[in-house]
Amino acid sequence: MKRRHFLKNASLTGVGLAVGSAVTSCKENTPEKIVAVTNTTPETKAILPIVIATWNVPNATAKAAKVLQEGGHILDALEQGCMVEEADVKNQSVGKGGRPDRDGNVTLDACIMNKDGDCGAVVYMQNITHAISVARKVMEETPHVMLAGKGAEDYAVSTGMKRDNLLTEASKKEWQEWLKEAKYKPIINIENHDTIGMLAMDKNGDLSGACTTSGLAYKMGGRVGDSPIIGSGLFIDNEIGGCVATGMGEEVVKTVGSFLVVELMRQGKSPQEACKEAIMRIINKPNSNYKNFQVGYIAMNKKGETGSFSIHQWFSMTKFQDDKNENLQSGFVVKAQSN
Repeated sequence: MKRRHFLKNASLTGVGLAVGSAVTSCKENTPEKIVAVTNTTPETKAILPIVIATWNVPNATAKAAKVLQEGGHILDALEQGCMVEEADVKNQSVGKGGRPDRDGNVTLDACIMNKDGDCGAVVYMQNITHAISVARKVMEETPHVMLAGKGAEDYAVSTGMKRDNLLTEASKKEWQEWLKEAKYKPIINIENHDTIGMLAMDKNGDLSGACTTSGLAYKMGGRVGDSPIIGSGLFIDNEIGGCVATGMGEEVVKTVGSFLVVELMRQGKSPQEACKEAIMRIINKPNSNYKNFQVGYIAMNKKGETGSFSIHQWFSMTKFQDDKNENLQSGFVVKAQSN
């Protein structure tokens, strides 16, 4: 089963980074040493607005930044940025064209959270391309935080959204090929796309965030990961900062990862340090099987400082600031093996 195409080389174009010192820690009761390589960028005065997103998604960050630069609302920016990826059928991890569950159904999860702590989410929703838009409507136009399945789909239609077949021919063919053996083993995501999580800071210095995904390919019907769960896939505290997660959602949920990163920033850690600590919490859990899954975090604090960290190499963060898009390689713990 192939969920993604793997990067074959170690270079990332447009990467601007300064490599810090290697940080070594030891896992309890084992001689194995875990070496975490921390990549950092020099601290500078924040030039607003700032938009960051998981993976290499320059079109999404550019769209969100354009909305902010033209004086648009931060939630409009996040929604429209996420919609770029949801509508891209070549991106098989979000929106239309997403890879289906093992029954052949494309199911979407999304959430959004504003500076005041208001939030909205949809889980296991089918037949609606822009899950992020439905999540926003749940937040702003209903008394609820989360809608699921058929209820979320029906609500979207009631607001004027159109049903659409989300299973493209490309994703259908891959699913049919997978059915020949039907072996379920999530592949470590070390390439270009996964859950799209986005954080933004507007010209006033206020933070908001959004997250959208089609989840694990060939998952069990009904499975929901971390992406639509406030505190796990996304968390915003406008006094401190924000964080979004990507990767194996079950592991993020177990540590309430995004909330943890924000709380670590509250204690004085930089976004980079907080993301690293949250990753190490996953790795150092008893019987952690971390070599077989990927988790990555990106974060931004109230100063406009940003950071990212992952278990495995090649996770990256796209950052739009000062009219410039950069794809920055994350700090990481496990170095990819050479071919």
